[in-house]
Amino acid sequence: MRVATVNVNGIRASVRRGFADWLTARECDLVALQEVRSPADLVPLEASTGYHFAYHPGDRAGRNGVALLCRTPPSSVREGFGNPTFDAEGRYVEADYDLAGWRLTVGSLYLPKGGRADDTPAELARYRHKLRFMRSFRPYLTRARLRAREDGREFLVMGDFNIAHTRNDLRNWRGNQKNVGFLPEEREWFGSLLGPRRLVDVVRRVQPDVDGPYSWWSWMGNAFTNDVGWRIDYHLATPALAAAAVRAGTDRADSYEARLSDHAPVVVDYADGS
Repeated sequence: MRVATVNVNGIRASVRRGFADWLTARECDLVALQEVRSPADLVPLEASTGYHFAYHPGDRAGRNGVALLCRTPPSSVREGFGNPTFDAEGRYVEADYDLAGWRLTVGSLYLPKGGRADDTPAELARYRHKLRFMRSFRPYLTRARLRAREDGREFLVMGDFNIAHTRNDLRNWRGNQKNVGFLPEEREWFGSLLGPRRLVDVVRRVQPDVDGPYSWWSWMGNAFTNDVGWRIDYHLATPALAAAAVRAGTDRADSYEARLSDHAPVVVDYADGS
């Protein structure tokens, strides 16, 4: 079972850059998308050909939007996580699937970026918005995981968390210790999601001691060429599903020009669940 997550940074732009070709070539069974940034009726057909498309666009024109693509139809789809403020923004969609011998509950998440690390009122407001989202979303993840267990399902949440958890998750960790995305309270929050009875960072389980593999690089300068990146896109799975991961990493483009987005797809192959 091949599963991927990718922040497409605008699905129409990503299709122009080759997203549909990547989707065909990689033969994924399930794909989580973030920053789709399109009305549902304007999402290019080639972005979901051969897949069932569950999409929560939110109400912010040209912003956010999360989706799930799957070879099999979902038995249930849920938009948002019960917080009216954040649900309107189109940041979380969840669905139940029976796929490759697995009974799954899967979420696609786009967590707020949180602004820059300065003290202007606008940037402080953006960061506080991120913290409020995090405080609201953490207990929901616990409820969703327990609900999935009661239903005999494994739980998997994928997406752009906009947080680098450890020093191994960004190239320039020393220079980013006071920057949003690597602040102590963000890293502590992310760590609180993980545990042997909670959720497992699947890529880190498969690749425990490496720097990266990074999943985001700035469009600016030589960040991509020099691999000055951040690992902020994750698969977080319940332990039994995480233990079935046999390969995991990022589909880093061969060149700056070949990039689908400022993010690279994070792809995990899981053993069949039957």
